[in-house]
Amino acid sequence: MKYIFVTGGVVSSLGKGLTAAALGTLLENRGLKVALQKFDPYLNVDPGTMNPYQHGEVYVLDDGAETDLDLGHYERFTNVKLTRFNNLTSGQVYQTVLNNEREGKYLGKTVQVIPHVTDEIQNRIHLLADQSKADVVITEIGGTTGDIEGLPFLEAIREFALEAGHGNVVFMHVTFVPFIKAAGELKTKPTQQSVAKLREIGIAPHILIARCERPLDKELRQKISLFCNVPYEAVIEEKDVDHSIYEVPLMLQRDRLDDLVCRLLHLDTPTANMAHWQEIIRKLIAPQHRVRIGVVGKYIELQDAYKSVYEAVIHGGVANDCGVEIVKVDAEDIEREGAEKILRGLGGILVPGGFGERGIEGKIMAAKYARENKLPYLGLCLGMQIATIEFARNVLKLDKAHSTEFDPDTPHPVIALLDEQKKITKKGGTMRLGAQPCQLVMGSMAANLYGAFVVNERHRHRYEFNNAYRDKFEKADFVFSGTSPDGKLVEVIELPNHPFFIASQFHPEFRSKPHQPHPMFKGFIGAAHAHIHHRPL
Repeated sequence: MKYIFVTGGVVSSLGKGLTAAALGTLLENRGLKVALQKFDPYLNVDPGTMNPYQHGEVYVLDDGAETDLDLGHYERFTNVKLTRFNNLTSGQVYQTVLNNEREGKYLGKTVQVIPHVTDEIQNRIHLLADQSKADVVITEIGGTTGDIEGLPFLEAIREFALEAGHGNVVFMHVTFVPFIKAAGELKTKPTQQSVAKLREIGIAPHILIARCERPLDKELRQKISLFCNVPYEAVIEEKDVDHSIYEVPLMLQRDRLDDLVCRLLHLDTPTANMAHWQEIIRKLIAPQHRVRIGVVGKYIELQDAYKSVYEAVIHGGVANDCGVEIVKVDAEDIEREGAEKILRGLGGILVPGGFGERGIEGKIMAAKYARENKLPYLGLCLGMQIATIEFARNVLKLDKAHSTEFDPDTPHPVIALLDEQKKITKKGGTMRLGAQPCQLVMGSMAANLYGAFVVNERHRHRYEFNNAYRDKFEKADFVFSGTSPDGKLVEVIELPNHPFFIASQFHPEFRSKPHQPHPMFKGFIGAAHAHIHHRPL
């Protein structure tokens, strides 16, 4: 078993997760089986209860684990099958250690960070290695080198490398080489300081990934090599991409990162064939068509809040050889200025998931605008509930229809709390989570998009369509085209007399990849392009 540890320095948000995923892509295309995992130093047990402004998107896995958004990169870039064992937080580590102490498993010993906490961290690496049977395990350490909360993780991987032995472990450090505009030059000092900090801890990186906005010249690479004690060829340039994050694997391949990693780990493999990846980039850089899609949300100013949604929209564009301009629409702007002014000229409208009352009325106005103007609409989770509320108010004339999440006293609770949720008081990990089967209606748009009648999709919600109103909706041609196998829970709704109006209670964005675009996003972008060009679907 071979191991790669990815650390980061200088600042956060350098793209460690993206770099790990891109390397995973290259190694997979060399014929290796890869496993990836993310270690997060924060004390939350998982990010499920964290505000998007604090953490960004919560990425949900098939087994219901609420995880870091970097796991989305892992799944989009590679073929790995992730579970809750692929994401570890300090909260989980300390929870396990304290439970073990209470159960007497440490036989009366003083429980300490070393060895008990560091041993538990190492146990998770061994667990993933044993379960995955992978050739290479890539472990990303969250946070920034020097952060106090990250020290136990760095100590754990230092110890782990000692045990694994020479030739079986590679330390890859992602660092920042800033461009100082006033001086007109790139500066290597932050990288030198970061590597020095890492070496103080006892870890000497084998490879440096230099994040930069300008190319590194030979002199700069030599300087980084000399002062950071890494070979010249192990200083890898990772410049800001011009068009898409999906360019990163090809960029790293050009700098021969995968060749270097395989040599360090004594892996004899053929060169990665990235022809399919190059075709994806071609469609992103020079698409045959173009369309503008409005994403109506409440965390619009935060790029990472809807990360998987934005990526799935781009994948839908790749499937249609169509460049997509994502127009980020603040739902509160619609409330203030009206839907016509804000949404006019778009090819389609997407309303993603979310929690809380802010911006709800703006989203309802967006759904109404899409329905009345025959504008393609895709609703995800809350977006399905929004479409339901809008239809109830404006077509069924159910005055003040709403979700009990936002108005507990609504006279028409068309969206209500799941029965099994009513007695739950704890917030973390208690929603309807993970992959659930969905039965699609034969002949429906949903079934035609999927080309199947039973699908498995990931959920993250507490509220559902209220079946007490089902007959009223069905009589008004509001189609329930997907349900749970027992027929009790509504999973997909659509409007038949509309070019494309479909919404799901689940989150299809979590299953989309650039080379395997999700059928709902593929259909949505195709419909949006047809709408703009007045072409039949």
